[in-house]
Amino acid sequence: MDVERKKTKIFERLQTVKDPEIPVISVVELGMIEDIVMHDDCILIKVLPTFLGCPAIDMIKDNLIQAVEAMGDRAEVEFIYAPPWTSDRITKEGREKLKKFGIAPPPAPPFRQGQWTVACPYCESLHTVLENVFGPAACRSMLYCKACKNPFEAMKPIFQKEREYHSCSK
Repeated sequence: MDVERKKTKIFERLQTVKDPEIPVISVVELGMIEDIVMHDDCILIKVLPTFLGCPAIDMIKDNLIQAVEAMGDRAEVEFIYAPPWTSDRITKEGREKLKKFGIAPPPAPPFRQGQWTVACPYCESLHTVLENVFGPAACRSMLYCKACKNPFEAMKPIFQKEREYHSCSK
């Protein structure tokens, strides 16, 4: 089997590896898989964690290794931090699965400083308020919908700002 076909098969297999905290969405749909590197004796999976210190990292690593080894290959997982994971990496399918699970997907930029609007995953109203920026996991916040009166979780929007760098030697 050629390298690209093998990578495609592995990527498809990784689609079965779910986020331990949100079991309806895969690590592929979350946009965590940055690269699959084929070596002669091993497959290296480069993964972007959604948050530093995420308690699910070890479980995700073990599950990724098991998924590839079930195909008859040896695997290693490396967590990388560049480029950083951003919430715009979540696929369209992943966003829909989050909504069906009752978690609002992160909004797209731009936002006003520190403020973002989230549609309720139950009734899709934008008449929502942030109740607590600290949710049950580092990647989620607690919100309340004033239209349907339901509390709900929302994935936090994480985006990398474009920065200008200036040289001091001018």
